[in-house]
Amino acid sequence: MTNYHAKIKVLDKEGFSEADISIPYYRSERQSEKINDIRAITHTNGMRYSVMPSNVFDVESSERWSEKRFTFPNVQEGSVLEYTYEVQSPFFYNLKGWQFQEDIPKVYTEYNAKIPGNYKYNRSLIGALSLDVNDATIKKSCFSVPGISGQADCEMLMYTMKDVPAFEEDEEFMLSASNYRSRLEFELSEYEGFTGRKERFTKSWKDVDREFRTDGDIGGQLRKKNYFERNLPLDIISGNVDNLTKARNLFEFVKSHYSWNGKYGIFRDNNVKKAFDEGSGNVAEINITLINLLNAAGIDTDLMLLSTRMHGLPKRTHPVMSDFNYVVAKTQINGETYLLDATEKQLPFGMLPYRCLNYYGRVMDLDEDSYWYDIVAEKENGIVVRAKMELDPENGMVRGEFDKTLQGYDAYFKRSHMASLSEEEYLDEIEKESRDGFYIKFYEKIEEKSDEMNLAERFTFEVEGLDPSGNIFFNPFLVKYFSANPFKAETRNYPVDFGYLRKFHYMANIKVPHGYRIKELPKPINLALPEGSGVLRYNTTEMQDNVMVVFSIQLKSTQYTSEGYHYVKEFFANAVEGQNQSYLVLEKI
Repeated sequence: MTNYHAKIKVLDKEGFSEADISIPYYRSERQSEKINDIRAITHTNGMRYSVMPSNVFDVESSERWSEKRFTFPNVQEGSVLEYTYEVQSPFFYNLKGWQFQEDIPKVYTEYNAKIPGNYKYNRSLIGALSLDVNDATIKKSCFSVPGISGQADCEMLMYTMKDVPAFEEDEEFMLSASNYRSRLEFELSEYEGFTGRKERFTKSWKDVDREFRTDGDIGGQLRKKNYFERNLPLDIISGNVDNLTKARNLFEFVKSHYSWNGKYGIFRDNNVKKAFDEGSGNVAEINITLINLLNAAGIDTDLMLLSTRMHGLPKRTHPVMSDFNYVVAKTQINGETYLLDATEKQLPFGMLPYRCLNYYGRVMDLDEDSYWYDIVAEKENGIVVRAKMELDPENGMVRGEFDKTLQGYDAYFKRSHMASLSEEEYLDEIEKESRDGFYIKFYEKIEEKSDEMNLAERFTFEVEGLDPSGNIFFNPFLVKYFSANPFKAETRNYPVDFGYLRKFHYMANIKVPHGYRIKELPKPINLALPEGSGVLRYNTTEMQDNVMVVFSIQLKSTQYTSEGYHYVKEFFANAVEGQNQSYLVLEKI
């Protein structure tokens, strides 16, 4: 039984959306939660306006979930919205806990619980905020069941927080909000029946390992290597090459054979034989196929469970299998460990998709115990641009060429994007994203400098619109790393997480046209993040009839704490201003 009571103050028109209320409840094939005694009142200018029962609607939102929905009447600026309801749930394992922090600030939030002593729950306080009240006491003889002699003691809980800030989710470079939003979670650990029989719900990893080996959707699918040995050309599995080459060949084979259907899938409805025959499958089917092939080739490979960035970090304290939503292959060749995912056509060997860069996963060894393994992203990532250009004020033009080299994740993202476009569409897109009057006259991929980890391109360009009537004000940046600061919030109560190390280098040689001289160079920038975790450099120098521009951003950490957020915000504000607002000024002689 859960009783909920809320009061919401509407400060301005932006708060009118809080008048739309939805109360979710769960149902199984046999039972359902019930929402009772909904009472809702709008307090406006001393008047009370109630929500009538006929205006409460029941809506089915999914196969297992429904919602009670209603809207407060006569909501104005300054109104107070007050509502109460009761939830009856037959699912004793589903003690929902409490959301202390939501998308609007709270003046006060309180959670009380009375739990019979024969129910034992694990509880976790998630998020960075601290409790103002944290009380847990025992109340004697507080619970009884009709027809059963004796009474049970209860655990009495009271948790409160005051002045809770809103949780903003629209900021960039963050992991799942579930990692940081302050809340209380319960998980049923043990139940003791009236006969004294105990049932344990929280399992150890040894329990999970034992079940995993016999599970038909995972463990059983990992033992299909004989099927692939029979149905694949022998040279793919047992070719006369070293293990690393063989593993790369098998990885490329699985990538080319399958089309990922966009589904993750771990614990149900996995069938690698059917997926292989159809050439399409979910993440588990594709990567379990890869694991089977590597093992068939004599390369010892295990499955690793992980959680994607938007799904949340798995708990390390005890197994919660719903914390995981993804699988990859983990193999070791010549003393080096590789994590492999064959779902993405452009993904290099040994690199995981960005969605998987979530710190750690659980390796499920079918023969030994499972264990945690850290996910370490590719370290060499970045963009390097080298440009040469000449200003031609007489014809109002800038002409030149630049080479752009992308490495690691930046190369992977670009190749994936280019694969969906024709070359003409790709170049049109670049022209539209660049400055006004920018046109690409020639483009080529530099093959000798490109491989699966690098992409090198060369562009010959013209820029129209150079005004020769007076002084020339010229922004030297043809390519920008960030056109706007991605960090806009004043404060941030959770870390900035970039996922992988990043760097951007821009170098340009600008020829000063005949009849002009340099009047003003852009102001230099020299900025570092605390403890040397990031560096920003911008400098321009005059060399005979040329101006050399050197701009560099380097992030030496993948994550920055909420305490350091204002440094990161200022760092990127300077970087964006340096690229957008700095001008080389030339005057006629």
